[in-house]
Amino acid sequence: MHGDRAFVEAFVSVLRSSDLPVDVEVLLLPPATHLNGLLTLLEGTGIRVGAQNLHPESKGAFTGEVAAEMIVDLGASWGLVGHSERRQMFHESDDLVARKYQAALRAGLRPILCVGETLEEREAGNAESVVQRQLDAVIGTVDEPGLDAGVLAYEPVWAIGTGKTATPSQAQEMHAAIRARLAEESPATADNMRILYGGSVKPENAAELFAQPDIDGALVGGASLDALSFSAIVAAASPRP
Repeated sequence: MHGDRAFVEAFVSVLRSSDLPVDVEVLLLPPATHLNGLLTLLEGTGIRVGAQNLHPESKGAFTGEVAAEMIVDLGASWGLVGHSERRQMFHESDDLVARKYQAALRAGLRPILCVGETLEEREAGNAESVVQRQLDAVIGTVDEPGLDAGVLAYEPVWAIGTGKTATPSQAQEMHAAIRARLAEESPATADNMRILYGGSVKPENAAELFAQPDIDGALVGGASLDALSFSAIVAAASPRP
């Protein structure tokens, strides 16, 4: 919940003046109030736009909520579901997150499913089982094409805004476990699925994270509020020599 119109315009201006690599897919997820304006500002750039949240129903008496169909109507193409803040602060259950994933598919949005464990869950030795439970809630409700249409994002909740950081090897270990779970359903899905890392990614650690074999990109948090930092992370994701 950051930014006003002036912030959005200045952010896009920096991105347009940056030499962003053409071989990296860039997606911005603004607050819903900025979706329309951002889409207009980004015309011709190839940068995609998505929503930070969506409601599982297509319409109804849900004052203040935004349906996936409304997001599509504006021209956005992606929808984030299951973000750690939604799970923690708004008590969204695995079942609700799965319904939101289905709603995104129904409307024609590509969903980004966030999964991740808290510090308490990791210290109790339950990190992989928690992430698998969150993932299984979606696997159990969509078919293989529906799963293939999405992207996964691993967010270690304990490494977001806490001062603690996951090492590249810790991140890789969980990404590999997620891919292994997907392979149990479909080897092709596991091979093709993009799994993003979302635990305090910064320009200083991005390249090392992206060098891990099962980390396919980043779900950038606080660093995305600075256009220069965000551009540096995008540049680090490029496989160019």
